[in-house]
Amino acid sequence: MPANTQQFENESYLNLETYRKNNQPIVTPVWFILNDNDIFIVTKEKTGKVKRLKNNNIVRVAPCNYRGVSKGTWVTGTAHFVGAQEKSNILEMRDKKYGIKAKMASLLSIHKGNYVVIAVQV
Repeated sequence: MPANTQQFENESYLNLETYRKNNQPIVTPVWFILNDNDIFIVTKEKTGKVKRLKNNNIVRVAPCNYRGVSKGTWVTGTAHFVGAQEKSNILEMRDKKYGIKAKMASLLSIHKGNYVVIAVQV
């Protein structure tokens, strides 16, 4: 595993920095899946991060705690939305990693639309 993703091993949260149209950075702590050299983030289609990524696919990520306090080095990458087959696999991996917490989060965010999976390549 490359050194730039090694810091994410055994972590539960990462800070995802996306950018508004005026280039103002917005940092959001999120759950993630690390698979090979890619970082995958599961979210809902009506969230701000999805809207911002449609305008600018450059992101920065760093491991953090659940409150967003950084625990590592920021790494720059590019993000894209994955297709249906890969999305299904990532959702299974997320459910396995986060268990009952993932199911509860799904219920609490049902009004935010369908799932979207963001792949970050660093």
